[in-house]
Amino acid sequence: MTLDYLEKNIEITNLSNFKTKAFTKYYFEINNTSDILKLKDINLFCKKNNISLLYIWWGTNLLFAFNTYEWVIVKNNLKWWSYDEKTMILNSFSDESITDIAKELEMTYNQKLWHRFIWLPGSIGWAVYWNAWCFWLETENNFLEAEIYDIETWQMMIFNKDEMKFNYRSSIIKEFNNKYFIISAKFDLSCLIEKYHSDVDNIDFRENKQPKWNTCWSFFKNPSKEQSAWFLIEQVWLKWYKLWGAFFSPLHANFLMNDWTATYKDLLDLIDLAQNKVKKDFKIDLVPEVRIIAN
Repeated sequence: MTLDYLEKNIEITNLSNFKTKAFTKYYFEINNTSDILKLKDINLFCKKNNISLLYIWWGTNLLFAFNTYEWVIVKNNLKWWSYDEKTMILNSFSDESITDIAKELEMTYNQKLWHRFIWLPGSIGWAVYWNAWCFWLETENNFLEAEIYDIETWQMMIFNKDEMKFNYRSSIIKEFNNKYFIISAKFDLSCLIEKYHSDVDNIDFRENKQPKWNTCWSFFKNPSKEQSAWFLIEQVWLKWYKLWGAFFSPLHANFLMNDWTATYKDLLDLIDLAQNKVKKDFKIDLVPEVRIIAN
């Protein structure tokens, strides 16, 4: 079985914020809801040819650990959102920018509940997948439901908050990676719900205390509320450290960076170095929150 709509040998360098050179053998973009139905045949194609299927949003939290991805990458381009001022319900397709929505909610509707999500990199689907957070405001806090396409049963379904099984940097979508495709999500913005209170000025923080290029932002999960990844990386003297084109930012030690010359191997070597040093000195395992995609 061949699928004419699968593009072949496509460069995907710009689909990861690390900007390491990368290609994929097969590529497909979902531009409208009717394209979702093609996932059935794409999944069957993958099974017949014993290859994997990967869904991605725009370039956040992805490290391409390959030169050419030998399988199929599906890029989600579903965009459109609405906000009901009376019910305070936000409904959004999964590839809308969470930053753009947060800014528009403030400017147009004077809705400031998602203020902390301004400059949070990623899409609505990415935020749901990861249960993304900023200064203790998590995606799950105001989540109502998501429309999901089950790749294995070919069914559209609705997952409520309990069914999403949100956890720290996780959800059922991430747990069963590539089984579910997030079409859209709905949020109730009528009440502020936060794990811990924070008065941090996130705009100033992101403008002045975080780097802005060739990075996927915080690379490792914080081991605990009391123990941050950036502190551990500083303690093993890797802040400012450079390994070929890869380095940890002098602004924020948990930001893995590419100086425009790094290969994915440089990034992986620096990741291993940080994990090994922290494990040796503190007996703590640093776990990436960025997805490392390999063949």
